[in-house]
Amino acid sequence: MKIRVGTRGSKLALVQTGWVVSELEKVNPDIEFETVIIKTTGDKIINVSLDKIGDKGLFVKEIEMRLIDGEIDMAVHSMKDMPAKPVPGLKFTKVPKREDPRDVLVLREGLNGLSDLPEGAVIGTGSKRRKYQLLKVRPDLNIVPIRGNIDTRISKIETENLDGIVLAASGIIRVGMEDYITEYLSEDIIVPAPAQGALAIEIREDDNHMEDIINTIYDEKTQIQVDAERSYLSEIDGSCHIPMGAYCKIDGENIHLTGLFGDESGEKITVKSIEDRCENAQEAGKKLAQMILKEHNNE
Repeated sequence: MKIRVGTRGSKLALVQTGWVVSELEKVNPDIEFETVIIKTTGDKIINVSLDKIGDKGLFVKEIEMRLIDGEIDMAVHSMKDMPAKPVPGLKFTKVPKREDPRDVLVLREGLNGLSDLPEGAVIGTGSKRRKYQLLKVRPDLNIVPIRGNIDTRISKIETENLDGIVLAASGIIRVGMEDYITEYLSEDIIVPAPAQGALAIEIREDDNHMEDIINTIYDEKTQIQVDAERSYLSEIDGSCHIPMGAYCKIDGENIHLTGLFGDESGEKITVKSIEDRCENAQEAGKKLAQMILKEHNNE
């Protein structure tokens, strides 16, 4: 049996897909996997911030069309790049083990962390979620938009004379560049994007055989976290146009879910948390979103 795996062509996307394929090969040694690289709209437009050109679908639409048309059998994405609901005809399988969900600072030489940044330091990020949470801690910072893959963003510290950039820990760890990390930012400073660090594996809705194969590598803890965080995302109807985040901690049989929601200008940011049982992860996500929306709209 041969399985064709669709992915973007970035270094990170290929590493992530390679990891998924490697994990699947361990438990499915008789299956041959072929990686199919697909260029997406988000890959083609690299000099404009995401909130100016569209939504999260920019990085997945072309891949999903190939999946629907039967040209590939499964697709691997970063879960945080996925819209709250899959397109008709497709579905997500259970998720494999998550990488570190936190955001990180990569700073120029001589700087040791957020508190060490000089007044007015220039920090690059294309994310409103990261921008407005950083400004809440350090309102003096000058946050400028940047895009590109991990290598490109890191190089812009020199080429664009930045003091640093913010990245997802998961990506920089996966590509083996964690030595560049200056500081890990806890969720108390920056609430991560929903399901940041988790991978989404997408298949055709009626492909039960493929689902059984992929579910051999699923991770129960990650599934609980993703269920809670993406349930929050779906209920709050978030997009890349607004600052929005969610993070679920697991403590034994219980979860602690934190959500963030703001307006486009970042003037109004609401953060709240909720506790519940692990088996109620999806309901907890919906409940937290409703609480936050109610408080946010009444302020």
